[in-house]
Amino acid sequence: MRGFPRTAAFLSAAVLALTACDAEGGSPQAPSAPAGVTAQAGSATSVHVMWHEAPGTADVERYEIYRGETKVKDVPAQHTMADVTGLKPATSYTFTVRARAGRGLSPHSGGVSVTTPAAVAEDTTAPARPTGLRGVSDGARAARLQWNGATGDQGITSYDVLQNGTKIHSVAGNTTTTRLTRLRPGTRYRFTIVARDAAGNASPAGRAVEITTPRGPGDDPATAPLDFRVAPRAADGAYYADLSWLAPRTGAEVLSYQIRLNGSFVTTLTWGDEPPRGRAGYRMHLGRKADETYRIAIRAQLPDGTWGSLSPERTTVTGGVRP
Repeated sequence: MRGFPRTAAFLSAAVLALTACDAEGGSPQAPSAPAGVTAQAGSATSVHVMWHEAPGTADVERYEIYRGETKVKDVPAQHTMADVTGLKPATSYTFTVRARAGRGLSPHSGGVSVTTPAAVAEDTTAPARPTGLRGVSDGARAARLQWNGATGDQGITSYDVLQNGTKIHSVAGNTTTTRLTRLRPGTRYRFTIVARDAAGNASPAGRAVEITTPRGPGDDPATAPLDFRVAPRAADGAYYADLSWLAPRTGAEVLSYQIRLNGSFVTTLTWGDEPPRGRAGYRMHLGRKADETYRIAIRAQLPDGTWGSLSPERTTVTGGVRP
């Protein structure tokens, strides 16, 4: 490992640790529990659960949502929110989240309790669309939204915030303002609001507002990892690729990366709250056959939760490397 970053050495050791303890019991190699779990009733039979990415060095593959001791949903690693449906009206629930990695399952997060509203008479009428949406950037990486309350036959239980048509946040029905974080500097965003009632009816989206976050000195719009390198390695009768790169300048710590092999997703690397300083690295197992050609690229998860641009592809051949 001489000349290769210490970070890469640490990750390769973790990747090669194939004899991890039982995932259900947790282990020193398992990911840490996700933090910041919140839950908001979306209707009499649904709850919107949100959380922060799990800290730690494990390669998180997915998140598991639990209602009490029962797992109710699996969510891909790139998402940190989900709607849990099929619940009972006027019922209190406690939700936790666990992170699943190849080497184990994290402990439960701190539990968060929420009570669904009472059932309502049969209602198929959607609430009125929210009006008066306005918003401003709040620095280079956040925005504030405010809108007028909507009306519905059974009242409003919650509001969904959509970014380019995709739900990214939810607030209580008595709230008509919110602050969005993890945005990128110098980027235009388009937000809309949808109202939901206790029967689960959703209004049409209100009129959109567009917000462009400012770009300050040193804010680089490029999102691909920098100076991506691939070096071949052979050990114990197998072939590997030693990857190394510098984090893109996103204005915040980059905690997760996706690796693509021959154009297809392979794995997600997650460092949690303490990503490597300087050059990061990872050792990828390629198999035992010589003269196999592989194309490898990597991309970062940006502060707003989206994935940035892919790095240039690097080509490696087991037993050698091609420029």
